[in-house]
Amino acid sequence: MFKPILVFLAFIVLVGPTTCRKQHVINFRWHNLYPESFIWDPKSEHFVVGSLRQKTLISVSDAGVTSSLLSDASLPFNSSFLGLALDRRHHRLLAVVHRPSTQTTLAFNALASYHLSTFHQLFLTPLPPTTLPSTTVANDVAVDFSGNAYVTDSANDVIYKINIEGQASILSKSKAFKSHPVDSTAPYQNCGLNGVVYNSKGYLLVTQSNTGKLFKVDADDGTARSVILNRDLKAADGIAVRSDGVVVVVSQYKLYFIKSDDSWSEGVVFDETALEDERQASAVVVVASANDRVYVLYGHVNEGIMGNSEREEFSIVEVESEKESKEENVWIFVLIGLGLAYFLFWRFQMSQLMQNMNKKTA
Repeated sequence: MFKPILVFLAFIVLVGPTTCRKQHVINFRWHNLYPESFIWDPKSEHFVVGSLRQKTLISVSDAGVTSSLLSDASLPFNSSFLGLALDRRHHRLLAVVHRPSTQTTLAFNALASYHLSTFHQLFLTPLPPTTLPSTTVANDVAVDFSGNAYVTDSANDVIYKINIEGQASILSKSKAFKSHPVDSTAPYQNCGLNGVVYNSKGYLLVTQSNTGKLFKVDADDGTARSVILNRDLKAADGIAVRSDGVVVVVSQYKLYFIKSDDSWSEGVVFDETALEDERQASAVVVVASANDRVYVLYGHVNEGIMGNSEREEFSIVEVESEKESKEENVWIFVLIGLGLAYFLFWRFQMSQLMQNMNKKTA
């Protein structure tokens, strides 16, 4: 008799908490870290975070506990770690190394490979010299299943390919990258190709900061075309992909949620969530083991680039699609309504049964 009541109460207990889960905020401290990029290591269950000011990689737990992973003294003076990628299949951590040119030092741009357990350096590959008009600015990196790495050059709109042995070549300097107008008044006007992610179908998705465009690039021959979107991705920076295929792109101002039904010939920005632009988000990560939660990194990178400031605290913050959250809540209430209707129907049936039994015994 009481089974339907217990079922209904259990349903409310299990479903109710999903409508009020708090945003996960991780505040962590590391003097003058100014991180530009981060990744999630599912095996160790911590974030790996780079630095604009130091030749250091640190781990950050989901509770904000930090520890040093490596400090590479072999890197040139004043170098920093920008883009990061985890090559779990080959047990490696890949890191873009960049040093800007100054009056006394030459620019340095390379890809470093580290063993994931010992953090011993496997190779350090400088990006090959070119006749490009601007000094290379290596930015982000992605890796495919064969261990090939793909590094973006934000100054020249070029993509480099570095194989698993550390041999580097230019994959693409497609004219498509120069086919869209650049806002010459924007503070990010000189930042071209930026975030990059590899798709298992054999292509890259690459953001371009100064045009707000997204490009699909063949990982074998480097041919590229812009993805047709319903809006530009203003100041687009880091990029990541959820397990359902939704692409998330972070900028200083917003986190964009994008989907495609045709392998990224076209795409739709179906939602965008405002970010705290004064904290300068620069990277985004999807944690698949936590139901595809999306996190952005607030690293105060513009402040870090200026080099005349000090800061102790930085943040990793969960960000949700407001549209998807509302849709989920609607379905939850629909299910609760159905459960309540079932409970009321059961009570009505029991009432009718009791009335019939009373009539028979009268």
